[in-house]
Amino acid sequence: MSDVNLVLRSSRVITPEGTRPASVAVAGGVIAAVLPYDADVPAGARLEDFGDDVLLPGLVDCHVHVNDPGRTEWEGFWTATRAAAAGGITTLVDMPLNSLPPTTTVANLRTKQEVARTKAHVDVGFWGGALPDNVKDLRPLHDAGVFGFKAFLSPSGVEEFPELNQDQLAQSLAEIAGFDGLMIVHAEDPHELDAAPHLSGPKYADYLATRPRVSENTAIEGLIAAARRVGARVHILHLSSSDALPLIAAAKREGVRLTVETCPHYLTLTAEEVPDGASEFKCCPPIREAANQDLLWAALADGTIDCVVTDHSPSTADLKTDDFATAWGGISGLQLSLSAIWTEARKRGHTLEDVVRWMSSATASLVGLSQKGAIEAGRDADFAVLAPDATFTVDPAALQHRNRVTAYAGKTLHGVVKSTWLRGERIQRDGALTEPTGRLLERNN
Repeated sequence: MSDVNLVLRSSRVITPEGTRPASVAVAGGVIAAVLPYDADVPAGARLEDFGDDVLLPGLVDCHVHVNDPGRTEWEGFWTATRAAAAGGITTLVDMPLNSLPPTTTVANLRTKQEVARTKAHVDVGFWGGALPDNVKDLRPLHDAGVFGFKAFLSPSGVEEFPELNQDQLAQSLAEIAGFDGLMIVHAEDPHELDAAPHLSGPKYADYLATRPRVSENTAIEGLIAAARRVGARVHILHLSSSDALPLIAAAKREGVRLTVETCPHYLTLTAEEVPDGASEFKCCPPIREAANQDLLWAALADGTIDCVVTDHSPSTADLKTDDFATAWGGISGLQLSLSAIWTEARKRGHTLEDVVRWMSSATASLVGLSQKGAIEAGRDADFAVLAPDATFTVDPAALQHRNRVTAYAGKTLHGVVKSTWLRGERIQRDGALTEPTGRLLERNN
């Protein structure tokens, strides 16, 4: 313990064994030991005592659209990672689309890495993309360290990232299964979307009708069958439809290599509360009804849904028009995700240990970041310090992401992130951020 330079102490430390009073010793940016609360502080080490505020592992958000380079007026690594740090997120994984170029070749990956290298306030990794014409690029991207490959089954909304048809999906899945990679999928069936009503205008009910649950259910059913055929690892992105849960549960029992995420907006917002014209609530798939939300929470509780991620997908404010048909579909949630989930989770009888499992340990496991996601010896000294009973009212002007559009404006949330730590260095305290020290991550398994 002679090289310990920092000890973090709290009466409530969330560890893999549960929540307990503890002192966490840090050496060289890594957790050296989790000690008894009243352990002696090694000579030369600095003590930070958080009292009754909760010390939890930094969150790992593996679904973030940073859009940098190319659409940096929408977002960028500097602003996105500041928002992450302000919200207790210490690691994010960037989606391959909405930037120009998209992360679909090794050369494009290197371009994005160079842009991110000096701007990241938190650690950043990258997903690759699976397109109709880039099967040859998948293994090189895997070897270059991407965490897996995103595909769409319906139009993505940007022309440079087209969707896969069923034959193309099968080709990409077979290639990815050959090196035991991970495919992550936006699962909405294009034929069901085409068959749905084509409505425009400001009414949220009309928008909801354009993206029915059957589009998710059909796509997920086909995806499960495809994964089963080739033994591929498949992850379902941003699950919204509770109708698909029995299919998912059955596939998991059967041994299909399937994981599933959902998002804070599906768990904390409901269709019934969305005002007409309020396209800050628009996302794809959409926010559904309260009864649907209850079933998503039950699926989180029983493990059918594995994790919670933001799908932070910002745009400039002018793209959020009052016509749901043409407005950009995406919700910006990085800075507020922990507080939003904790506010609803506590109402439903869940604990902060549950939240840490859904938003840190499970997400770290999904992408293979064995050094993240838990407070235990050998892991990176990444932490968030949370005052769980404190409240705040969401003020868009206080948000760190570039375009301060939020579906949570005016809402009162529980859980104030007091500080955020990356590899033993405090990067945020009471909303004030340091200069960027985040690193670029590559898949390590």
